[in-house]
Amino acid sequence: MKKSNLYLFCFCLTFLFFNAHAQDVAFGVRGGLSIPNLSAGGSSETPLNTGYSSRAGLDAGIFAEFKFSGLFSLQPMLEYSAQGGKKDGLQAFTTPPQVAQEFPPGQAPQYLYANYNSTAKLNYLMLPVLAKFGWNFKNSSWRFYVDAGPFLGLNVYAKQVTSGSSQFYTDPAGTQPLPGGPQSFDNTQDIKDQINKVNFGIEGNVGFAYKFKKSYIFIEGGCNYGFLNIQKVAADGKNETGAGTVAVGYSFWLGK
Repeated sequence: MKKSNLYLFCFCLTFLFFNAHAQDVAFGVRGGLSIPNLSAGGSSETPLNTGYSSRAGLDAGIFAEFKFSGLFSLQPMLEYSAQGGKKDGLQAFTTPPQVAQEFPPGQAPQYLYANYNSTAKLNYLMLPVLAKFGWNFKNSSWRFYVDAGPFLGLNVYAKQVTSGSSQFYTDPAGTQPLPGGPQSFDNTQDIKDQINKVNFGIEGNVGFAYKFKKSYIFIEGGCNYGFLNIQKVAADGKNETGAGTVAVGYSFWLGK
């Protein structure tokens, strides 16, 4: 994704803001839980990029809502989203050069296996623009809504955190150990240079809001999914990242 597209995206949001005098406008904050995971499929699957499960993290944002009618509004948002995934137990890793030297020339396996814990923490600053449709409950302050739209994401944090100790194995079942004792996996590695900086995808939510005179509170659940491969290095395989989210928030209207 070119930087020029990101600048155009920000310009459009600014244009909406400065033309908002003709519309009802609200500003708000939201925060909650992100439950992300890393997915791989088809020919991109390798022992390195498969087997992830979800981890828990923060999802928080500030937003503006431009109301065009009682049914429809447009909601751009600046969102901090925890992404990534984790593996616990027997898993693959690339054979270290010092271990590969112990094998006859050309016979070192591409991967070894060990029993340890690994978490990929990949946090993004996201700019979604959501088309929002809402319906009021009859004679009630409650409102039901759904929203969906595209986002641009910028990676701001990328670390691989590993822990535990284990024997090295040459097979994924852990039945063929290498000579030597258990090795420590306690390490935190900055992997930002291995991750593509920009992502693009789609986000959507379903929620309920309770309206006061000039403000409302809400609770919503949703998900986001990135369409682009996050890895720079082909040997690491290909993964897309996404998350389920649960959030609560508060918003207030201007000019009402």
